[in-house]
Amino acid sequence: MTTNNSDGETERLGVEHQLPSGQDKSGGNPQTQQRMIAGVEPPVVSTDLKKAIGERDAIHDRLVRLQAEFENSRKRAAREQGEFEGFALAEVLKSLLPILDNLDRALEAPAQRPDEFRSGIELIRKQFEDALLKLGVDRIPAKGEMFDPRVHEAIEVADSTTASDNQVLEELQRGYKVREQLLRPAMVRVARNPKRASESEAT
Repeated sequence: MTTNNSDGETERLGVEHQLPSGQDKSGGNPQTQQRMIAGVEPPVVSTDLKKAIGERDAIHDRLVRLQAEFENSRKRAAREQGEFEGFALAEVLKSLLPILDNLDRALEAPAQRPDEFRSGIELIRKQFEDALLKLGVDRIPAKGEMFDPRVHEAIEVADSTTASDNQVLEELQRGYKVREQLLRPAMVRVARNPKRASESEAT
C-alpha cells in the first residue's frame, strides 16, 4: 500500500510540474522565453527615441520652409534687378534723346553755308560728349601717351626718329571707359624708334 501511494504521489507531482504546450511557468510565449534565455531584450521604443524622431520631423519641416523662402527671395531679387536695369537703361536713353532731336532739327533746317552747318554739328557733338560725361563715360588719353595694352590697341607700327619707342603717334579711333571699366580700347598708331629704345635701356 505504501509503495503504491508513493508511486501515485510521484505521478501526480510529475503531472503538476509538467509545462503546458506553448507556455512557460509565467505564462509567456516560446519566443519571449528564447529571448530571455539568449539574454536579448525585446525591442522597446523608448521615450528618447520618440523625442528624436519628433525633432527630426520638425527639422525636416523647417528645412522645407527655408528652401521655399530662399527660392521666393531669389525670384524677388531677380525681378528687382531686372526692374532696376530697365530703369537705368531708360534714364540713359532719356539723356540721349535731346541729341537726336537736335540732329533732326539740323537735317530739317533749310540749306546753310557749310561753315554754319559744321558749327551746328560741333555743338551737337559737344552736347553728346557732355551727356556721356554725366553717365560716367570718359575718353581714354591716346596721342602722345606711351602705349598701354590695357587701354590701347595697336593697329599700325610706324618708324619714327622723333618720338619715343612705343609712343602713340596717332589716335585712329577713340577709346572709352566707364567708371574705370573699359568700354572699348583706343585704336592707335605706335612709334618704333630702336635708337630711343637703346638710349632708354642705357640710362
